[in-house]
Amino acid sequence: MLTSDVLRDHFQRGLAYLPYVATGKPAHQEGWNAMLARVALSGAQRELIASFTRELNVLVSSGTWCGDCVAQGPMLERIREANPGRIHLRFVDRDAHADLASAIRICGGLRVPTVIFLNEDFEFLSLLGDRTLTRYRAIAVKQLGAACPLPGAPVPQDEVDATLQDWVDEFERAQLMVRLSPRLRAKHGN
Repeated sequence: MLTSDVLRDHFQRGLAYLPYVATGKPAHQEGWNAMLARVALSGAQRELIASFTRELNVLVSSGTWCGDCVAQGPMLERIREANPGRIHLRFVDRDAHADLASAIRICGGLRVPTVIFLNEDFEFLSLLGDRTLTRYRAIAVKQLGAACPLPGAPVPQDEVDATLQDWVDEFERAQLMVRLSPRLRAKHGN
């Protein structure tokens, strides 16, 4: 069972973005760094994220070797950078945290990245993985359509931008959950 104590333990054993990426092989690090260079929040997205007033703890079950993690992990870091005082982001290796990975299976599989949104007390808010709706739509077009690209094929910028918006929306959803929580409103006197 994923209690707040169990989730807090995994979070505390997790790594911030740069130390996590540094655990990967050089070729994998290059992919993460290249995607981070491509990802930029719009002014409106930065402003929205910067307006968050409640803490979010965001735990990512990932693999430095994973293409979907390479495509989306840097987006999570860019979002964190927009409000580092309120958004706390940690990555854990799926295989090194097998008990966590097993507890958050999606469609019966050990999918990555799987992102767990937690409140300031490490209570579960939501889980999103392994791809946002935009990523699934793009992959469906490629795999269910007339052509299927090679693994590792470049992700078009419009897909990067739309996937980033999906993640911004999910962060906003989590923030609104904690802002509207009667327990947290009473705790903070607002």
